[in-house]
Amino acid sequence: MKPVKSYRDSKFINSKEARALRILSEYLEPKARLDANAVADTIVFFGSARFKQDSPWCQAAQKLAFRLTQWSKGLDKDRQRFVVCTGGGPGIMEAANRGASEAKGLNVGLSIALPREEAANPHITRELLFHFHYFFMRKFWLAYMAKAMIVFPGGFGTFDELFEVLTLVQTKKMTKPMPVVLFGTEYWKEVVNFDAMVKHGTISAEDVNLVYRTDSVDDAYEWIVPLLAKYALENPGATM
Repeated sequence: MKPVKSYRDSKFINSKEARALRILSEYLEPKARLDANAVADTIVFFGSARFKQDSPWCQAAQKLAFRLTQWSKGLDKDRQRFVVCTGGGPGIMEAANRGASEAKGLNVGLSIALPREEAANPHITRELLFHFHYFFMRKFWLAYMAKAMIVFPGGFGTFDELFEVLTLVQTKKMTKPMPVVLFGTEYWKEVVNFDAMVKHGTISAEDVNLVYRTDSVDDAYEWIVPLLAKYALENPGATM
């Protein structure tokens, strides 16, 4: 019997002893593809997978992703700047990927293996569709490449992603400027009472200013673009 090399031994690769290798592969393989496609950084869209594409939220996400992609395409001939990135699924994610695709720009999808798995949406640039096993590695790539985040109404997953980023910014573990838009003022006002957190002393008053709230595609675009131009183009700043 011919011996099998360790890295070709599926039993070993899928064992608990090889977990470190699987984690490392979810860092190295995405990095290799992002580098090969000259993706310098991203704008990440979060939001519910449950919204239909004809909903007002999805229409807004599509329009905003389209405009941001149109703007970003002319910035750098050698690298792809501010590429739209999502979790790769349906709903808000699909709408944002579709908007970027309709603007003829690259866009990224970071999908995750789940028990009730849904196929990645069809608008993601094929070479930039990633599929993760580990949530924390997926969230690493969502945060590490991002220069801005736009958060639409969503559920537990959206909250997990939003509050991890806010925690990194609040604790200064993330040192780069990170504009965060909460799109849908009534939704966010109803489901997260930041003012009550200040009242009870669990966050500082200035922490409320870590997010910018709006209901307007135009307002979100006009708030984000100057900040990206200032902090990520004129003064690249620190990285994580």
